[in-house]
Amino acid sequence: MPTHRYSQVLQLDIQGTPQAWISLEQAATHVARGAVAWAEGQGPLAVLRGGFNVPRGAPSVLAVPPIIALHGAPSVNLFDIVPAVVKGKLLRRDRHTCAYCAQVWPERDLQCEHIVPASRGGAWSWMNLVTACAGCNGRKADRTPEEAGMPLAYLPYVPSRFESFLLEGRHIRADVHDWLAARLPKHSRLN
Repeated sequence: MPTHRYSQVLQLDIQGTPQAWISLEQAATHVARGAVAWAEGQGPLAVLRGGFNVPRGAPSVLAVPPIIALHGAPSVNLFDIVPAVVKGKLLRRDRHTCAYCAQVWPERDLQCEHIVPASRGGAWSWMNLVTACAGCNGRKADRTPEEAGMPLAYLPYVPSRFESFLLEGRHIRADVHDWLAARLPKHSRLN
């Protein structure tokens, strides 16, 4: 299969809930099998050409949309699943801004900082982690923000399922980004 600039397809369930980023090859398989209930996007992500289809008397052509919803009822309510916390997503959620000095920093200069220190039982969770620069993280040390006299410049929050897919930082087409962004909660920092 040829390489395309945008090679990830957003897979949804029948209700339009994001399930996964899938490869162009996986999406093409779903399209070819007739498993796609509906699709979104401004034009195909790729048009794949195969051999000659004898019964139709025409070349085989398969247009793969950038967003596909698959047939079948969802087996679980995906909105009940809390997105995994990973450093890159956390830094993007917080817009690369230190929660203590409120300065914007390059990603390489930022750390995941526990509000309640891990050594004191603080969890690795969206509600207990913020982005911090190395200087502020070292100054706060093994204390809470109150104990260190370092109030938070912003509050943490758990990203919605739509925010989580945008926070992954993938190279996606503008129409896919816009489709996800249109479904963000009003309080989202990504708005």
